[in-house]
Amino acid sequence: MTKNNNNGEEEFVSFGHNLNTKIRFEDEAAAQGSAEAAQDESMCDAAETTDDTTSADYYFDSYSHFGIHEEMLKDVVRTKTYQNVIYQNKFLIKDKVVLDVGAGTGILSLFCAKAGAKHVYAVECSQMADMAKEIVKANGFSDVITVLKGKIEEIELPTPKVDVIISEWMGYFLLFENMLDSVLYARNKWLVDGGLVLPDKASLFLTAIEDSEYKEDKIEFWNSVYGFDMSCIKKKAMMEPLVDTVDQKQIVTDSRLLKTMDISKMSSGDASFTAPFKLVAQRNDYIHALVAYFDVSFTMCHKLLGFSTGPKSRATHWKQTVMYLEDVLTICEGETITGSMSVSYNKKNPRDVDIKLSYSLDGQHSKISRTQHYKMR
Repeated sequence: MTKNNNNGEEEFVSFGHNLNTKIRFEDEAAAQGSAEAAQDESMCDAAETTDDTTSADYYFDSYSHFGIHEEMLKDVVRTKTYQNVIYQNKFLIKDKVVLDVGAGTGILSLFCAKAGAKHVYAVECSQMADMAKEIVKANGFSDVITVLKGKIEEIELPTPKVDVIISEWMGYFLLFENMLDSVLYARNKWLVDGGLVLPDKASLFLTAIEDSEYKEDKIEFWNSVYGFDMSCIKKKAMMEPLVDTVDQKQIVTDSRLLKTMDISKMSSGDASFTAPFKLVAQRNDYIHALVAYFDVSFTMCHKLLGFSTGPKSRATHWKQTVMYLEDVLTICEGETITGSMSVSYNKKNPRDVDIKLSYSLDGQHSKISRTQHYKMR
């Protein structure tokens, strides 16, 4: 069940558990690299690989090890939501031909097979496809699930059309790794008219937090390292969004919707956008970073199901995306930060995400207007 707040944000009551402790992760998968406004293009280009094949191979190879799948499967919010969607709404799946894009271990395919799917085609490009075949066989679903190894853009399905496309395509910051394009490709090529895409809605939100302790430890640290000025690294560190779990007590402003995407109707280009925002302070405090998170929903169910990755919801492996500001903002209750965020896939490596953040505060204690650039890679 959901309820709507005044900002149009869907609050998923079923998973609205509060976080009581602040958790910090040194996540190797966290987004790395970006570019400062004046040097954005040149610095990004220098950091890019010139071998597109190597970049693509690295992406798929990262999903070949069981460890990353273990983390996702143990994400109860993620996996249990998909299970509930399928088991509690079998009318969506029963006697239907289903395409699972980016099947991994095949868990979603197994859910669909158990719910009565006529046939499931599980497409996985990484080496995990070989394990998925064994898993399907071990669980007695070889006659219902066909595992196909390869890129969705390169394989040929043994059927001209499918009734349902299911995928867990979301990355950090919703769009990181750009698996969404593969889902849209599959939708355009194989989905019957009136067919279903699960999930079908995804929304990106923004809020602001106080985070002096961590910014001091990870960003300001470079100002003086054993007595030496290493502030050039600080500039680089500022460009890298941090994938982290934020304590809800750190939240200073309300949340604002940046973008809602209808996966059943959108085009690939819709994932690149510029959205204005206005964040209103809920108390007197300092602001060190803006934080992005996303919600996902399955609107075709009997009862609306979905989950949120926001800091007020139960933690997921997606955590939140933290973008540190160059300036510490002193804000009073009721004052507003206005601005815009531009999001686009990197031209050289479309699995990377480039972010341009413009923000202004005309407050009692802080008057600032600035543009910063970030890059998730």
